[in-house]
Amino acid sequence: MYDFDEIIDRSGSGCLKLEQLDEVFGRNDLLPMWIADMDFRTPRFVTDALQDRLGHPVFGYTKIPENYFSTIAGWVETVHGWRVDPDHIRYIPGIVKGIAMVIDTFLKPGEKVVIQPPVYHPFRFVPEKKGNEVVFNPLIPVYEDGDGRPSDITGADCDRRLITYRMDLEGLERIFMSDPSARLLILSNPHNPAGICWDRKTLERLADLTSRYGVLVISDEIHAEMALEGHRHIPYASVSENAASGSITFMAPSKTFNIAGIVSSYTIVPDGTLRSRFFSYLDAGEMDQPSVFAPIATMAAYTKGSQWRKEMLEYVQANVDFTDEWLRANLPQIRCVRPDASFLIWLDCRSLRLSQKQLVDLFVNKAHVAMNDGSMFGSVLADGSLKGPEGCGFMRMNIGCPRSVVRKALESLRDAIVD
Repeated sequence: MYDFDEIIDRSGSGCLKLEQLDEVFGRNDLLPMWIADMDFRTPRFVTDALQDRLGHPVFGYTKIPENYFSTIAGWVETVHGWRVDPDHIRYIPGIVKGIAMVIDTFLKPGEKVVIQPPVYHPFRFVPEKKGNEVVFNPLIPVYEDGDGRPSDITGADCDRRLITYRMDLEGLERIFMSDPSARLLILSNPHNPAGICWDRKTLERLADLTSRYGVLVISDEIHAEMALEGHRHIPYASVSENAASGSITFMAPSKTFNIAGIVSSYTIVPDGTLRSRFFSYLDAGEMDQPSVFAPIATMAAYTKGSQWRKEMLEYVQANVDFTDEWLRANLPQIRCVRPDASFLIWLDCRSLRLSQKQLVDLFVNKAHVAMNDGSMFGSVLADGSLKGPEGCGFMRMNIGCPRSVVRKALESLRDAIVD
C-alpha cells in the first residue's frame, strides 16, 4: 500500500507551482492547486532506477536503450489495447514543444489551426506565437436537462448543472468546408480541463471529417493513463484507418507517475508518410534524443508501475468524490464537473454571478487559493480579449494532492464566500 496522504514539503526544490506564485498571482501566501503535477511522492521504483544510474560517476553521451520503444509499445497495448509498432515511436522533448514541431513540419505560412475550447491554453498560444491563426470551434455544454450553449457569465445557464461537453462536429465541418486553410486540428484526449474520455463514435466521426477534408490531427493524450473508475481512454489513432493515417499522437508517463520534470514524452505516428516527414524533422535537430534519465524513468514506470497506478487512481477518484460531495453539501454555488480522467477538476462557479475578475479575486485574495483562471481555456484572441464565454465563470482545480489539502482549499473558499 502506498501513502498518498503524506504531506511533502516541496519548497526549495524549484517547484514551479510554489516559486511562481508571486509572479502569476501577485502574492506567495497561496495554497497552490494550479500547475498540473501531483504532490504525491514519485514512486520508489522510479527513484531507485534513477539512483542506480546516478551511482555511476560518468554522465556522457548515452545510447538509447534497446528495449525503450518496445517497453512503451508493450505498456500502450496492455493499458489501452492499442498495438503499436515500436518503430513508430520516437522521444520528443515535451508535448507543447511537440505541437510547435508539428506546425514547423506540416503547416505552410497562412495555414490555420483549429481548437475546441474550453481547452488547454497552449493549443492556442503555440500556433499564435508561430504566426498561425487559430480557429475556434467551441465544445457544446451538456447539462443534466439537455444540451445548451452558455450565453454569458450571468445568464440562465448558470443555474443548470453542467455534467460534460460534446464536440460540435457540425460546426467543425462548416469550418473545414468554408476555410481550406484550416489544416491542423489539436485534440485534447482525454480532455483538459473537463476530463472527458471521448467515446469511440465521436472519435470515429472526427476521423471521418478530418480525412475527408485533409486535416491533420495532433492528439494530445498525456492524461491517457489517468482514466478513472468506470471510464476508459481510447487512443484516437486506434479507432479507424482514417484516424491512424491522419494523426500524430503524443503520450507520456509524466502525469501518471509524477515525473514531469524529467521530460519523458513520446510520439506515435502510424502513417508512413507522416512518420517519415516528422521523424526526419526530429532527427535533423536531434529533438528525438532523450536525456540519460528519461528512458530510465519511463521504463521503470512502465514495467513496475501497474499497482502504484491502480492505487493512485483509486485515491484520485476518492478525491473527486470528496470534492463533489463536499461542494454539494457545503458550497452548492460551486459545482464540480466530474472528470472521466485526470486529477484536474473543472469548477463551475457561474452561480456566484461574479465577473471573471471578481471570481479570480475571490479565490486568490480572499480564499488564498491558487487555481487556474478558467477564461484562459476559452476563446481568447491574440490581443488577450475574449471572443467567447467558454471558460468564464470557471476555475481549474488540481486535486492530485493529499485529501487534507483538498479539504483545506474547499473550507477556505467557503469561508471567503461566507465572509
